[in-house]
Amino acid sequence: MKNNLLFCIVFFCATALSTKAQNTQGIFESTTDVGAVKHKGNTDYDMNTQTYTLSGSGANIWFEKDEFHFAYKKLNGDFILRTRGKLLGNGVDPHRKLGWMVRTGLKTGSAMVCGTVHGDGLTAIQYRKKDGMNVEEVKSPIKMPDIIQLERRGRSFFFSVAKYGEPFWTVEVPDFDFPEEMLAGLFICSHNADVVEKAEFENVRIVLPAPLDFVPYTDYIGSHLELMEVDTGKRKIIYSVKNSIQAPNWTSDNKALIYNSEGLIYRYNLETNKPSVLPTDFVRKNNNDHVLSFDGKMLGLSSSSGEPSNGSLIYTVPVSGGVPKRITVQGPSYLHGWSPDGKWLTYTAGRNDIYNIYKIPSDGSGPEIKLTDEPTLDDGSEYSPDGKYIYFNSARTGTMELWRMHPDGSHQEQLTNDALQNWFPHISPDDKSIIFLSYLPEVDAADHPFYKQVYLRRIPVGGGEAKVIAYLYGGQGTINVPSWSPDGKYIAFISNSVVD
Repeated sequence: MKNNLLFCIVFFCATALSTKAQNTQGIFESTTDVGAVKHKGNTDYDMNTQTYTLSGSGANIWFEKDEFHFAYKKLNGDFILRTRGKLLGNGVDPHRKLGWMVRTGLKTGSAMVCGTVHGDGLTAIQYRKKDGMNVEEVKSPIKMPDIIQLERRGRSFFFSVAKYGEPFWTVEVPDFDFPEEMLAGLFICSHNADVVEKAEFENVRIVLPAPLDFVPYTDYIGSHLELMEVDTGKRKIIYSVKNSIQAPNWTSDNKALIYNSEGLIYRYNLETNKPSVLPTDFVRKNNNDHVLSFDGKMLGLSSSSGEPSNGSLIYTVPVSGGVPKRITVQGPSYLHGWSPDGKWLTYTAGRNDIYNIYKIPSDGSGPEIKLTDEPTLDDGSEYSPDGKYIYFNSARTGTMELWRMHPDGSHQEQLTNDALQNWFPHISPDDKSIIFLSYLPEVDAADHPFYKQVYLRRIPVGGGEAKVIAYLYGGQGTINVPSWSPDGKYIAFISNSVVD
């Protein structure tokens, strides 16, 4: 009970660690009314829940002039704006509206583009390419979405919307001759000059993506350590850094998260909101494949601290740190799971340049045992809490899909079959749900790159319809390892952005 109470305090009441997130405007620099509004608007930021409530009036955002309330900041170059938003109350005019807006200035007729959801469900990207022009639009077939995303990519804007749980519908509008620096933020317009309306926004993210010329595994951008309530989708950033942190494990005592960064392993204390290095002696080139034993006493590591010819090898160490014990003789070997009884480790291993799934006694007392034998990539193996299955992802069908098998490698069965590339199945403590990472179809089946727009999705353990539970910018390092809270109510993961 004490540990559950501690986590509730951390999730719902802890202050954000970013200095900018501690002011009354959250991540935004300014708030204002644009145009000749009759009633002053307002922006409220709840630091504990990281939600925004905007109120405002305004006759319309249309033709050659706009009237609305705006919470914004200056952004340069490419960016991704994302939120889960809703209008509050019954409203007066069916065309009251909310969403994201990007403007060249604060004059009522400034060039702009906005991703808009109206009170009657009408959803569109609306834009004015030059000052004083009439607004144009492209309507979405999705009515009344609550997930709203507006992305600038060079001279194009991409508008993406979804009803929570579903994948995005996306449209591109090209050929915007806009300056590098823009004003970007949330807006509300009542569509009735005499009325003030309200809207609420949660999971608000401004993402500054990796530059196009970044070199994977050499160049990195910033990281947000996030917690999410699985059933509601409510998310909270609890820690932000300018470098790369990856793959949080959740300790079984509910007191900490364990992640890797720049070759070291860190323990993030959920009570103090501070990280500290977990000592692993000579094993210092750790990657993001680290896993806790079911009893919480041991930590398995994947590290290239051994012979260079082997690449990644597997080690084990007490959860409090110490001198690791080498388990695998050969490499590369990437750890993904412990058996519930603690006797076995399961991992992906490259042997003769083919990557399949193996298991080995966790004390290193016996040889490795090959569980899959495919010419394509098998990865992400993880035991179910009851020990009856090993779940994994495989590219054997041409796309990366989720599979499961018995612990001896028999009875391999496919669980997902869709257009997305599905990685890293993580089974809930009650053995009922799987959360996994999904890349868009254009990503190669055998690749799991950094810095892409991805989904976290959820299915029943036996397969079934997948529901999107998080929309984010991340990928490699986001959720490579088991990260459910001990009570199964929350998960931890990493999202990415250039961090100021």
